[in-house]
Amino acid sequence: MAARAWNAIVAVTAVVAAILVICFAGVRLVGLTPYAVLSGSMEPLYPTGSLIFVAPADSASIQPGDTITFKLDSGTLVTHQVYDVDAESHLFYTQGIANKTADGHISHDAAPAPFSALVGTPVACIPYLGYANVALTTPPGIYIVISCAALIGAVTIAMELFSKDPEANQRSRGVHAKAK
Repeated sequence: MAARAWNAIVAVTAVVAAILVICFAGVRLVGLTPYAVLSGSMEPLYPTGSLIFVAPADSASIQPGDTITFKLDSGTLVTHQVYDVDAESHLFYTQGIANKTADGHISHDAAPAPFSALVGTPVACIPYLGYANVALTTPPGIYIVISCAALIGAVTIAMELFSKDPEANQRSRGVHAKAK
């Protein structure tokens, strides 16, 4: 009975791990890059803790009202809505839709984003999965994942070795019982 429960736990863990690998890495095979949303400047469209999938985009295709992800000079990535495009100066003017002034109007970003800073446009969002992405792709999370995988492997091996069915133990070790 314990072996069945353990097998179910291992199967569920494997399915969850496969889904996370697809969300965090597999989407790159189709040209998308996942990013965790770390601030609330685009709520409710992209809630804090969401995982957004960004597709590459051409600067010429971006219009006011589009949402873009771009890189600041500091290296920080930002996802904001474009409210104006200056094609002549190659600049996007952006705003976080949740960033409001005292009178309730959306506050524009202090500096425009150059076309060269464009990373792409978000095409999908999964709420809360960004928290898991950050937790599992930073050193402490990576160590925990490796430790859990080792623990699951060790428990599985121990359960097989110490199975209560001696005949099953002999078969798994390649020893065949003689017929009487």
